[in-house]
Amino acid sequence: MDVQRLLRGTVEWDRLEAVAGELAARYGDGEAHVEFLDADNWLSTPFILRTGGDAYFVKVVSRQNSVVHALFTAGRNLGAFTSGTEGFFEHFGTPADMARHELEATERMRAIGVNAPEPVEALEIDGLGVLVVEYLPAFRPLDELDTEAERDLAPELFRALRRLHDHGLAHGDLRAENVLILDGDLYFIDATSVREPGALDAREYDLACGLAALEPLIGAADAVEAALSAYPAEDVLAAREYLDFVAIRPDHDFDGPGLKGEIEKRAAERSEAADTSGDRRDR
Repeated sequence: MDVQRLLRGTVEWDRLEAVAGELAARYGDGEAHVEFLDADNWLSTPFILRTGGDAYFVKVVSRQNSVVHALFTAGRNLGAFTSGTEGFFEHFGTPADMARHELEATERMRAIGVNAPEPVEALEIDGLGVLVVEYLPAFRPLDELDTEAERDLAPELFRALRRLHDHGLAHGDLRAENVLILDGDLYFIDATSVREPGALDAREYDLACGLAALEPLIGAADAVEAALSAYPAEDVLAAREYLDFVAIRPDHDFDGPGLKGEIEKRAAERSEAADTSGDRRDR
């Protein structure tokens, strides 16, 4: 915790107060109620802003957060390189750039029919990047549901991810806590940037992250089955190559060998079924 606080840094209260005051003047009557979130977030200070009868989710990005993002990006690209591919993560130079990128990513997800909080604005206040989006009341992260609900929603997660990929987009930071459930609907948040030249690798990485997020919740067999409901077997098999890379991240904890074994088993079963079907047609 102390290391995280040191790296993440703390935004001074008077600067946060200035952000809340300006947003309250922009969206409400100048009066604001701020509720800080107990979130394990290295890259921003999040809070809920209530003003003028409405509520907004706000992320404040400091220069220190931008530095940490640069370090994370370099580490992830190094990990991609060790997995045999060119790095495909992208860092944005300023806190305001980071806020604007996340707003744009949210807009693009919603434009293709993937659920995400409604974007409001990205701006700079006192050198801080500020992202404002719709506040989703009474949401629950995917990993806080019961196992049966997680199992039921797993195919929907991969269908939404496939829709992103089919439109040339990638999430880049798919974890269970970045998948929110509200009234039975699944929402993606916290999309990060990936470079276009590595788009195919980024999609395979996304798929590996989805499998890694679900394996501790519903088991390897059901996670792979859910992935195969939205992706061809060859894509799931290709994602297997990224599981070692995902495993070194501190925010993923899953049974890598078990997941790899299940992927290989299902791929072999599908290959054998295809061969058998071919033999029958030849007869």
